[in-house]
Amino acid sequence: MSANEAYRQNHDVKEPPFGFWWRSYAMLIKEFIQLRRDRVSFAMIVMLPVMQLVLFGFAINTTPRNLPTAVLLQEDSDLARSVLKAIENTAYFRFTREVHTVAEFDDLLQSGKVLFGVEIPRGFERSVRRGDKPALLVAADATDPVAAGSALGALGAIVQTALEHDLHTGDPPSMPFEIRTHARYNPAASSRLNIVPGLVGTILTMTMLIFTALSVTREIERGTMENLLSMPIKPVEVMFGKIVPYVLVGFIQATLIVGIGVLLFGVPILGSLFTLALLSTLFITTNLAIGYTFSTIVQNQLQAMQLSMMFFLPSILLSGFMFPFAGMPVWAQYIGEGLPLTHYVRIVRAIMLKGATLQNLQYDTIALIALMLLAMTIAVTRFRRTLD
Repeated sequence: MSANEAYRQNHDVKEPPFGFWWRSYAMLIKEFIQLRRDRVSFAMIVMLPVMQLVLFGFAINTTPRNLPTAVLLQEDSDLARSVLKAIENTAYFRFTREVHTVAEFDDLLQSGKVLFGVEIPRGFERSVRRGDKPALLVAADATDPVAAGSALGALGAIVQTALEHDLHTGDPPSMPFEIRTHARYNPAASSRLNIVPGLVGTILTMTMLIFTALSVTREIERGTMENLLSMPIKPVEVMFGKIVPYVLVGFIQATLIVGIGVLLFGVPILGSLFTLALLSTLFITTNLAIGYTFSTIVQNQLQAMQLSMMFFLPSILLSGFMFPFAGMPVWAQYIGEGLPLTHYVRIVRAIMLKGATLQNLQYDTIALIALMLLAMTIAVTRFRRTLD
């Protein structure tokens, strides 16, 4: 029999009106008071994002390959297929989608489902043979400027490869068509526009995990957990009271990071601030739920810190923060899909740099909600076992 059941059976306690909300409110006030007293932790909350943003914002660069590419093939000719095959043979491009309209082409780039798009116009081969020098369009999601620059730079060599088999049998031919490249969302190829939005999620992951993972273990080490266990309070109420204050702290932290990114690094916010705030709050809550789950697993603060760092390291490496997610091996992508940071990196970059809407971000939003509910379920279940 649990402590709650025994207390109610012995004292015949009647549930008061709004009991859940009053008890949760009491836990909330208690956590705010404890947070105010722990000035060192509060100082770390403010200083860590500033220090990491300045240090990492100038330093990180990567070069991926096999990036997903869409093709708008308005003409199905031998030359068009040869050009596409030559593009794919560069190892920078991997064709994953074939679309039929410009609207589909643009939507795939904006939603982040592909990083490149190749458009071959109607009458392409006939224009080449007539010497009209038609244009082939290659659009790039340049939110990762290094990946886009390396891939676009490899396009020049494909012309000879394609034309030697289809138009010419002697010396290398002259360029019979032009390749027009269009770097979207970051035409100046600034690495900061790629790194800074990703740092928003990275810093929030680290700080929210650590501070929440330490919350329950701190109660155990200080001996206050016994007082909680003796109170007529439900596990979900304890979790609610402990998470809400840090949701507000995390929101302040996210505002600070985004503000510094805009003012210091010149990162634009092209999308809706409300959508960014809403999904940032969802991401913060998801990380807090995971951190709370960790706190129900470990026995002391050192273990909580170690478990948090073990989760944080793959989040950095497999989320798409350091290099494009689509360029990773398939097994790594499966692991990355289970990390909240993966989905938030896509969200924050899409909103800030592409002006994406909630409709463009449905998959990542649903994934964050599912991860949050899973973590909360595990946390409440494990805490209930502690009470029993």
